Amino acid sequence: MASSHPDAESDNGSSVSKEPDKPQYEAFRMPTTEEIRAQEVWNNCAVRSVVSGVMGGGLGFAMGIFLGALDNPIMQEEMTGRQQFMYTMRQMGQRSWSSAKTFAVMGLVFSAAECVIEKARAKHDTTNTVVAGCVTGGTMSAKGGPKAACVGCAGFAAFSVVIEKFLDRHT
Repeated sequence: MASSHPDAESDNGSSVSKEPDKPQYEAFRMPTTEEIRAQEVWNNCAVRSVVSGVMGGGLGFAMGIFLGALDNPIMQEEMTGRQQFMYTMRQMGQRSWSSAKTFAVMGLVFSAAECVIEKARAKHDTTNTVVAGCVTGGTMSAKGGPKAACVGCAGFAAFSVVIEKFLDRHT
């Protein structure tokens, strides 16, 4: 089989080029002023924490609506359709507000703790996530006493590590 390219040789149907392959490099682009400012704003722990709290509140609200809709009244047989509907709406409202507050606090505390620890250690690794998870779990369960705070710390830290490994953020 003859090749029409002058630099290629034919040897059992395979062509080998005499020129070495040139490595492919991507062009390096400097960030714009707007991109640098946006990065500086996002690196602010207060901004990051507030955004995480708001997003956590939104997630909690949605979960509360969903879980509140699944609640069945205890005396369902004796209630009219309108009473059941009003009961379900009340449950959805109560659950969504409660879940929104819980998830907002959880997101705010976790994000603030992780950001502060990351800035203090000047490292971006799993240790930050473990400590932030412990702080968050301990804070969320502190009303139950020191034993509950320790269990919350260990549980949330372990959960944070599992999520971190699942998302594989720190490589």
